[in-house]
Amino acid sequence: MNPLSRQDHLFGALFADPEVESHWSTERFLSAFLQFESALARALAESGVVTAEQAGAAVEDIASFAPDVAKVAATTLVDGVPVPELLRQLQAHSREECLPAIHRGATSQDLIDTAFVLILRDINALLEARIESVIDGFSALDAKWGAGSMMGRTRMQAAVPILVSDRIRAWTAPLSDHLRSLTALRPRLEVLQYSGAVGNRSALGPDGDAVARVLGRELGLGEPGRGWHTERGVFAEYAGLLSMISATLGKFGQDICLMAQQQDGELEMLGGGTSSAMPHKQNPVLAELLVTHARFNATMLPNMHHAMIHEQERSGAAWTLEWMTLPQMTVTTGKALRMADDLQRKIVRLGA
Repeated sequence: MNPLSRQDHLFGALFADPEVESHWSTERFLSAFLQFESALARALAESGVVTAEQAGAAVEDIASFAPDVAKVAATTLVDGVPVPELLRQLQAHSREECLPAIHRGATSQDLIDTAFVLILRDINALLEARIESVIDGFSALDAKWGAGSMMGRTRMQAAVPILVSDRIRAWTAPLSDHLRSLTALRPRLEVLQYSGAVGNRSALGPDGDAVARVLGRELGLGEPGRGWHTERGVFAEYAGLLSMISATLGKFGQDICLMAQQQDGELEMLGGGTSSAMPHKQNPVLAELLVTHARFNATMLPNMHHAMIHEQERSGAAWTLEWMTLPQMTVTTGKALRMADDLQRKIVRLGA
C-alpha cells in the first residue's frame, strides 16, 4: 500500500479509502486463511477423505485458534509467505487426531490466492454500489441541466454548441459499460484456488477434484475445474477494468478542470481549494485528484501484465508483484469513485 494513503497520514485525505483498505488488513487475511482451512476440513469429510469426527474436531480447533500475529509477520520475510508459520501454530494448537483434516492437499498459494478472491468479492460488491451511485448522480445532473446548451470543444477549442446532456453522456455511458463488465467478470475472478504443491491436486489422487468442488461450494466461490497457480490473466483483466473505471472518472475530472478555468459561465460549483498565495482562487481539487488517480492506476497496470509471467509451476517474484499492485489499485479506484460522487454534489449549475 502507498504509505501516503494511510488515513492518519498528513496526505491521507487525498488518497485514503478506509473502507476499501480495511478489506486488505492483516485481520481480514488471517480470517480468510482460517475460513479456508475450516471449509477444507468439512469438504474432506464430505468427500470421504477424512472422517466426520476428524473434520469436526479440526473445525472446533480452528475456531478456537488465536495466532501469534507478530511471530507470523516476523517469519514472513524468511518464508516469503505467512502461511508456513501460521500452519505451524495451528497444528501445534490442534489435537493430533484432527491433523489429517488440516491443510490436506493444499499449499500456501491456495490459501493466499483464495484469500485474495474472497477479499475481492467483498470489494467488488462495494465498487458496484459506488459505480451505481456515481451513475445516479450523473442522471440527476442530466435531469436538471441536460436540456441546456454549452459550447462543444474539440482539441480544447470552441467548436459548435452541444446540449449539456451530450457532455454528461460522455461521462456516464462508459461507466455503465464498466459496471456491466465488472458484473460479467466476477464469476471468472471469484473462483477457488485449490491446486496443491505443483498445481495438479495430485496429493489427493482421484479425490482432489471432488474435494475442490465441495470446498468451492463451502466458500461460495466458483470452482474452475483446475488449478490456476500460473494462470494470472483474469487478475490482469481485472486490473485493466479498474484502470478503465478510474480513467473514465479522470475524464470527468479533466472536463471539470477545464470548465472551471473558462470564463463562459457554463459551470458553477460549491467550495474549492484555497491558495496560500492567491486568496481569490478556488482550485478544483477533487477534479484534479480524479485525474491523478486515473494516471496512477494507468501506471500500475503494466505491473499486472508483468505478473502474468510465472516460471514453470509457480513463481515467487511475479506472484508477490501482484500483492504490491492489485490492492493499491482497488483502493485508488474506490477512492476515485467516492471523490466523483462528492464532486457531483458540488455542481450547482451546468450550461450557459
